[in-house]
Amino acid sequence: MAEANRAETIRKIFAAYLSNDREFVENAFSEEFRFTSPFDDNIDKATYFARCWQSSDWIERHELERILVEGDQAFVTYRCTAKGGKSFCNTEFLVFDGDKVKRIDVYFGATYQDGKFVRQQL
Repeated sequence: MAEANRAETIRKIFAAYLSNDREFVENAFSEEFRFTSPFDDNIDKATYFARCWQSSDWIERHELERILVEGDQAFVTYRCTAKGGKSFCNTEFLVFDGDKVKRIDVYFGATYQDGKFVRQQL
């Protein structure tokens, strides 16, 4: 799969989150899919959808700031803005297996409320 196609797949996954198109996202992930974040350690596809998939009606918008693809690996950095004025930046590292996403590791960034930095509690 060409790097441009992988970048387009990432864009389509983010669009599918906003439109609550779970079927698209499920089909974009391989059966061996694994997900890690500060809250989840190497969970499988079924656990990801049970624990992490939720309605996106709280999201006002996603702004994909950069997508960097090299071979079967990619980074995407984005800002997510909630309808209540809260926003945050995250970076995700994705690994592809052919045209499917095999792994996502999420790294949380800063959070803002109405444009002002909010210190996160540990």
